[in-house]
This record gives sequence, structure tokens and C-alpha cells, in this order.
Amino acid sequence: MSSDLSSQKMEQPATLATSIYARLKADILTTRLAPGRKLQSRFLMEHYNVGQTPLREALNRLTTEEFVVGMEQRGFYVKPVSKDELQELTKTRRWVEGLALRESMQNATQAWEESLLVTHHRLDRTPRSLDPEKFEDNPDWEKAHRAFHATLIGLCGSRPLLGFCEQLADRLYRYRMMSIAKAYPARKIGTEHAQILQAVLDRKTDDAVALLQQHYQRTADVIYSDLETVLD
Repeated sequence: MSSDLSSQKMEQPATLATSIYARLKADILTTRLAPGRKLQSRFLMEHYNVGQTPLREALNRLTTEEFVVGMEQRGFYVKPVSKDELQELTKTRRWVEGLALRESMQNATQAWEESLLVTHHRLDRTPRSLDPEKFEDNPDWEKAHRAFHATLIGLCGSRPLLGFCEQLADRLYRYRMMSIAKAYPARKIGTEHAQILQAVLDRKTDDAVALLQQHYQRTADVIYSDLETVLD
């Protein structure tokens, strides 16, 4: 009995640090914690109802993932955004996901194609905006969108590559959230997804890869244009 209690006490700090990490990351990705903002310990401890040790563990983890910057004698800050980083992340994502999609198509199975059809159907049926009159981000669409893109590359056969793709998707998600209201009416994103899917089902590998890469570049172009006066 006492050993069970001891085990629970040992696990609690790690569990708390993981929880605060997830909450902080979500607030950074959605820009509720704005780029460049100083992450004052007192505010974070009160806002997230957490102690200093798990908070520091979470901030250190976010620093290694490049969402937070630690400055000696000055504390932690949300990593600023920049035009150069947007371009670099987009270029890298186009490269690595192009490779991952090519490998997935080479390893294609009937079950994978069926999964693609299902995830695309869910995405297509989910409204992009919760309000048809003005843009209001729909979290269910974001989940379906991530699931579709993850399925596209999911059969590449490399877990490290998939992990890197997920990290890039997270880091670019923050840029998307800064410009989503403008991008929403400007894009026929459903058509782009349908074209990628059809090229994959038709086994036109070069076309599918090119369409996926163009899809990411269009997103970056809209963000770049919208934020040009804001980004460094």
C-alpha cells in the first residue's frame, strides 16, 4: 500500500509538468500567448495554477522544441515569429512531406487508401468556420485537417520522419493562426485537398507530391502577405 502511494507521489510532478506543457503549448500555438511575450513566472503560476518546478520543466521542454526562448538573467519568452523562419519551415515541410508522401504511395495498400477516403470525407463534411457569416475557427476542422495530412504520409515507414513532420506542422500552425481570418475567404482549400487525394488514388506520384507542396506554399504565401508589416 505504502509503495503504491510512494509511486503516485513520484509520478505526480512528471504528470503535472506534462499537463502544463500541453496547456502552454496550446496557448502558444493559438497565439493566446503572443509571439515575443515575456513568460513571467508569477503570472504563469497563478494563471495555470502550477508550482515553479513543473512550470520550469515545461518551459525547458518548450525551449528544446523552439516554441520558447530562454535568455540568461531575463527569463523565458515566447519565440518571436519572422519571415525568414516562415520561409525556412515551409521549404523544409515541402521537402520532407514530399518525400514521406512518395514513400507512402510506394507502400500503398487498400487499407491505407480506404483510410484516406474516410479522413478526407470527414474533413470535407466539417465546416471550416463555426460562423458562416464571419470566420470563427472550428477545432473539429483542425483535427480532421491534421488527420487527413497525417494519413497521407502515414505509410512512409519512418517514425522519425513522421515525428519531424509533426513538429514542423505544429510550428507552422502558429503562423497559420496569426493569419487565418484572411486566409479563410481567400482559399479554395477543399478543392486543393480533393485534388491531392485524387492524384494519390490515381497513383500519380509526381502530381500528388507537387500538389501537396503547392498546397503548403500557397498557405505560406497568404501568411507572408498578411503579416509582412508585422514580421521581422
